[in-house]
Amino acid sequence: MNVRSFLLYLSALLMLGLPSPPGAGAAGGDLASLLQGLGAKSRRDVRQAITALGTLNDPAALPALEALGDRRLRVDKAGLVYIKSEDGSLRDVLSGETVELEAATLRTPRINNAIRRALRPVIAQLQLYAPDAAVRLAAAEELTKRPRPEMMDRLQAALERETEAAVRDVLAVALAQMQLQSEDQTVRLAAIRMIGESGNLGLRPQLEALVATQEDGSFAEADPEVREAAEAALASFERTQFLINSLGNLFYGASLGSVLLLAALGLGITFGLMGVINMAHGEMLMLGAYASYVVQGIFQESFPALFDWYLVVAIPAAFGVCLLTGMILERGVIRFLYGRPLETLLATWGISLVLIQSVRLIFGAQNVQVANPAWLSGGVEVLYGVVLPYSRLAILLFVALVVGLVWLILQRTRLGLQVRAVTQNRPMASCMGISANRVDMWTFGLGSGIAGLGGVALSQIGNVGPELGRLYIVDSFMVVVLGGVGNIAGTVVGALSLGLVNKLLEPVAGAVLGKIGVLIFIILFIQQRPQGLFALKGRLAES
Repeated sequence: MNVRSFLLYLSALLMLGLPSPPGAGAAGGDLASLLQGLGAKSRRDVRQAITALGTLNDPAALPALEALGDRRLRVDKAGLVYIKSEDGSLRDVLSGETVELEAATLRTPRINNAIRRALRPVIAQLQLYAPDAAVRLAAAEELTKRPRPEMMDRLQAALERETEAAVRDVLAVALAQMQLQSEDQTVRLAAIRMIGESGNLGLRPQLEALVATQEDGSFAEADPEVREAAEAALASFERTQFLINSLGNLFYGASLGSVLLLAALGLGITFGLMGVINMAHGEMLMLGAYASYVVQGIFQESFPALFDWYLVVAIPAAFGVCLLTGMILERGVIRFLYGRPLETLLATWGISLVLIQSVRLIFGAQNVQVANPAWLSGGVEVLYGVVLPYSRLAILLFVALVVGLVWLILQRTRLGLQVRAVTQNRPMASCMGISANRVDMWTFGLGSGIAGLGGVALSQIGNVGPELGRLYIVDSFMVVVLGGVGNIAGTVVGALSLGLVNKLLEPVAGAVLGKIGVLIFIILFIQQRPQGLFALKGRLAES
């Protein structure tokens, strides 16, 4: 150890245990010498300087520590330390004044994982003095992950001066973790109670350690009262875990149901109102998803600055592509097969194979990825362990809007009036001057376009591939049959019900057995109520 390192180490020893209020000694020699120690060539000396700065507890050291972690710290030949700013200029580590130095004469301190582990809790400790409550909250959460007994007094002081309730709660939990090692029974009991009330399931291992048995059969925690408190807290955690799992399953069940609803809503029109068994309906989902992929590529190449808004163009593009495809299929094939369900099924099955192979030839057999815009990335944590992704929340809202628009089209527009007239009494509607053939074309196209919107939604929560539609066609038919063909309200109820039941059965029976159970339930239900949840309407009711 050289003379400079020895003096650094000696200054660190002298400061151990000496409290320093925030800002004290910001320009003093002790702080200055420790900051210079961050640029030492020996990693051990750097760690010692970090530990001593944590003991000093002076927020003035925070910029230098953060710069060290971000590799923005620079050291000159004399061992003096500077901070490199975002604009490339150098600032004095204490005064913050800009200095002029040649970059070639400076070096960047080398750090490793050991230094990073030493840095994180010290940075978090000093960030507890930040004016921004969000920064203090993040710092408190970091200290919760890495509790250090020597920080107990610092945390206690931070808890006493903290005014934000959310930060106080996290600080209290971090402090309680350290207090579990106390020799005072009262302190340990209070710490266990605090951890149990926090509901932080990440702290379960620490409580389990208190009730664990050692190799000789004795308990790790000798005090029976402390063990009893730990067992009570663990029981509370079990109830919290059950609540979290239930809420998570409800949300993901509603999310799955919303995806099924978009897939089944168009099928409810083509099958429920027109009586057409369209096995190519799933491929409309796939075409809508690939339309989103194409629009994404156009924005990436031609409008990169507007990429986050590509969905605004992808939604009408997918609807238009699938609307046009559906109208072409109806005019070219389907209109010759009305009233012949077996031939319709076989023909649409063949069309689905043609569409799948066409997509494979154009885009390849491998799945492609459609990226989420920045405003759909991430999620919101409503409870510990329950994160609601923004993409799925947006899909729920999008589905509600689509369902509302479809209802308005069918109930409040001229096309909707004509569709209902043709489905209820086709000969009479023709006698009233309604072109039944034109209504058939637009109705089939509308159902296909809605499926395309479902493809846009699916592209935001998973990869897009040629087989995408086949994953949802069977479930879509089940939704329509369960809810009652030709009824939008039945489709909504059926989709949400199947989504929730699937997610609730998966943890108990597994994904495959859960699907089988749902299918058996629908078969038994239809045996007792063939019309589904709501009354059967449309051409099928006339036959």
